[in-house]
Amino acid sequence: MTSYLLAGGGTAGHVNPLLALADLIRAEEPEARIAVLGTREGLEARLVPERGYELVTIERLPFPRRPNLDALRFPRRFARAVRAVRALIRERGIDVVVGFGGYASAPAYRAGAAEGVPVVIHEANAKPGMANRLGARATRFVGVTFPGTPIPHARVTGMPLRPEITVLDRAGLRAEARAHFGLDPARRTLLVTGGSLGARAINRGIAGAAAELTAAGLQVLHIWGGLTELEDPGVADYRVLEYCDRMDLALAACDLAVSRAGSTTVSELSGLGVPAVLVPYSHGNGEQRFNAASVVAAGGALLVEDAELTPAWVRETLIPLALDGTRLARMSERARAAGTLDGTERLLALVRDALAAR
Repeated sequence: MTSYLLAGGGTAGHVNPLLALADLIRAEEPEARIAVLGTREGLEARLVPERGYELVTIERLPFPRRPNLDALRFPRRFARAVRAVRALIRERGIDVVVGFGGYASAPAYRAGAAEGVPVVIHEANAKPGMANRLGARATRFVGVTFPGTPIPHARVTGMPLRPEITVLDRAGLRAEARAHFGLDPARRTLLVTGGSLGARAINRGIAGAAAELTAAGLQVLHIWGGLTELEDPGVADYRVLEYCDRMDLALAACDLAVSRAGSTTVSELSGLGVPAVLVPYSHGNGEQRFNAASVVAAGGALLVEDAELTPAWVRETLIPLALDGTRLARMSERARAAGTLDGTERLLALVRDALAAR
């Protein structure tokens, strides 16, 4: 019986791949023991117990970015967190530590190495975070979502994805999926989404051309998100939802997607062969542009900046693309060739390699 410690959290980009791996371990090794290390403040505090896993929390420890009082306190607080994780590893007889980045991962990597336990790292983004960059120096077992990710010992595993995505039959479910959202089963469909929080530039840029899109013969499923107050343009065949709890059906319903370029989103779109217009988030450390790079280079997606989302761009670029079935089919093939749907299995194989190398 293997005892796993899965570490990570803070954002959905860390928690969801962690849970995907946990679910596969539970399915293949029913007797395995799985504990998740996270913080009380991150999404893991809700999502991990909801999925039926034990969550062990430690103090949230952001890396100090400037010299101040927090920077002076950080070494002592970090050492305390490492001691707590080392004690957990010994008490639970942990056989392997698997980290996904985020605040809980760095102490877990240090503790695993100190206890002589194999450490496996998964990096979701094409531009690695600090915890994973540092942790990768001390292990040979590093899985990455995207080729070319600049991190030591990288092995491309792809992104661990939810089972409802990996087994999705888009063509077989298309009519049912469109009916679920009140759409015409026979009409070409554009999906617009900026993720759960939404994206102001995407929302305003596409909704502002609602009449032109539908007049061209398209129907639109627009998932607005929670960043800004929902604004329904009130145009027939333009369906606006604030949230969507069936993204699998939204992906089955569409012929083309306009979306942000988070690592999970890019992985789902490319793995499923959904032609896409990817609009990278312009703030932060710029990882979304890097996430999109491989599928864009393969010809499975276009990269568009926030500022380009104008009515003129919709008329001149988006509508002709959405109506060009031959081009969409070609993009779908190229997206699928650039992506993968077996990232969870490949990451678990890497974990088993680390266990075998002990």
